[in-house]
Amino acid sequence: MLSDETRAPHRELRASYAGAWGKFLNDAKRAGHLRSDISTAVIRQFILSAMNWTVEWYDVDKYPVRILAERMSKLILDGMCPHRKAGTGGLKLCPATPAKTPDPDGKAAKTRAEILKAAARVLRDNGYKATTLRKIAEEADMKAGSVYYHFNSKEAIVDEVLNAGLRDLLAGVEAAVRKFDAPYDHHARIATAIWAHLDFLFKASEFTSANIRSYGMLPNHFRERHRGIRHEYGKLWDRILRDAQDDGAIRSDIKIVPLRQVMLGALNWTVEWFDPNKAGVEGYLSLPEFSSMLINLLLEGICNREATPSTGQGSPESGCPGQTRRK
Repeated sequence: MLSDETRAPHRELRASYAGAWGKFLNDAKRAGHLRSDISTAVIRQFILSAMNWTVEWYDVDKYPVRILAERMSKLILDGMCPHRKAGTGGLKLCPATPAKTPDPDGKAAKTRAEILKAAARVLRDNGYKATTLRKIAEEADMKAGSVYYHFNSKEAIVDEVLNAGLRDLLAGVEAAVRKFDAPYDHHARIATAIWAHLDFLFKASEFTSANIRSYGMLPNHFRERHRGIRHEYGKLWDRILRDAQDDGAIRSDIKIVPLRQVMLGALNWTVEWFDPNKAGVEGYLSLPEFSSMLINLLLEGICNREATPSTGQGSPESGCPGQTRRK
C-alpha cells in the first residue's frame, strides 16, 4: 500500500486511464452487449484488479502473455459456469466470524492481544513501511516502552498480525463451505466461499484486512514465512473449484489453478478501491450488494447472454466472444 502522499502525483493519470475503460464499457452496455445488473464501475475496477494482481503470480518467462490475456478475457466475458444462468439459490449466508480462540488469560496476555489488534489497524490503514512501534502504541493508547515489554520489534508484531489474518481467513472460508453436504450445489458453494472471503477482507477480521492490504509492500522474508498457509488456502479453493468442474458446474476448458489465482487476485485487490463504509451514499454499494455483483460476474461473466448467445468464438469487434451485433 502506497501512502496518499506518494499516490497524489499520479492520481490524475490513473483517473484518465480508468475513464478510458469506463467509456468503452459504457458504450458496450448501451449497445446491449453487457448485462445491465452489474455496474460498469464495478466491471471496470474488477478487470483492472484482476490484471494488476497478475504481476504477483504469472511468470512471463515461462508462458506468453497472450495465453493469459485470452484466458482472462474469456473468463471475464463468459464467466466460469457452462450454463447461461448460475443457480445460487442455495447460497448459505451468515456473518463470517474468525476462528474462536480462548480469551487471553491474565493482564499481560490481554495487553498483548490489544497491541496486536491495534497493530492490525495501523498496518491496514498505513501499510508496512509506515507502520511504526510509536504508531502502534498510540493506537493501543499506551507508551512505546510498554509495547517493547511484550514484543521486541515491529517485525515480531507484524509477523503475528499477518499469521492471524491468514488463519482467520482459512478457518472462516472452511467453516462457510462446510455447511454444504455432497452432492454439492456447486454454484451456491462457490458463491458462499466468495462471500465469506470478501466478508473477512472488509469486516470480519482486522487481521485479514491488514494482511491483504499490506501484502504487496511486504519484504520477501515475511512472504516466505507465510507461504505455507497461503498455499493451504489456495488448495482449499482448488478443491472447491475442482469439485465443481468434475461435476460439470465449471467449464471444462478452464484450468483450475489460474482460475483461482485470477479470482483471488481480483477479490483481494478490491481493498484498494471499494469502501463498504460509504454504503447508503448515492452511487455507492453495500458490502452484500457488492459481493452479489462480483459473484454474478465470476460465475456468469459480463456479457448480456440473454440478448445474444455466446458460442465462445468471435472477434473483438463483436462486443463479446461469439456475439453478433443486434440488428
